[in-house]
Amino acid sequence: MTWPTLTVTGHMAAEDRTANSAPRRPAPAAPAPANRFLPGVPGADIKRIIHAAPGNEIASGKFDSPESSAALAANAFGFFLHQPQVLPPLPGCSGLSWPACSLSLEEAVRFPWRGGRHPVLDCLVVTPSALIGIESKRFEPFRGGKAAILSGAYWRPVFGDRMARFERVRDRLRENPRLFEFLDAAQLVKHAFGLRSAIHRPGRHHGLRPVLFYVYAEPACWPTTGRRVDTAAIAGHREEIARFADLVRGDEVAFVPCTWRRLLEAWKHDHGEEVAAHAEAVEARYSP
Repeated sequence: MTWPTLTVTGHMAAEDRTANSAPRRPAPAAPAPANRFLPGVPGADIKRIIHAAPGNEIASGKFDSPESSAALAANAFGFFLHQPQVLPPLPGCSGLSWPACSLSLEEAVRFPWRGGRHPVLDCLVVTPSALIGIESKRFEPFRGGKAAILSGAYWRPVFGDRMARFERVRDRLRENPRLFEFLDAAQLVKHAFGLRSAIHRPGRHHGLRPVLFYVYAEPACWPTTGRRVDTAAIAGHREEIARFADLVRGDEVAFVPCTWRRLLEAWKHDHGEEVAAHAEAVEARYSP
């Protein structure tokens, strides 16, 4: 299967790779559990989804943390859970035959083997031509790097001949588990392998174009202390995203990075008052 190349527009590249010195307001404290979902977001349905997902971040208390990435993703994309056709085209993905046909949260994409752990994406979007896995980050990149961990299962020869660039990143991570300081490259490689597996498995995703959409926040301050997030770490994360994108460009799974700020700005324009109001609400609560 071959597809036309996805391209990141010049405006998007400038937004995602250039440090922004404008002052940013700190993220507010986490809402009380009774108010953990924004207006228009089907909270009861999302609670059931999260309770059934690995890790159950509501029961663990992580979802209600003021630093929660899961809360940001669930509230932002949960608005479209029962109306996927309203989701605007994602920046960098406008050529993928919108509108969306379906949208799910906390969705697993299984490897072509039984047993073990399989990747769970924050959101999975299906359009008539593409399978888009969304991975969201908020404060995680700025908490200190950790060594990449990849089990021997990821060296099984099951990912075809169009994933060589992701496989080279995998190999380099085994040689140097701290190849990336801020970016969780091992997780992204696993997600890409899972998406590739999904579109080659018989079923509703077969033959779709696989896309890994990485949406990340650049928060001004740590919400509990008010201390500013290290601008050098923000710049380092951006540099590593650009480096990772260069390393995997041209493989079967397209990697598309985007800031939360750019995504929400896109939702505010030309997509109706309800979507614009939702984008404003997400921005006001989470300041990503």
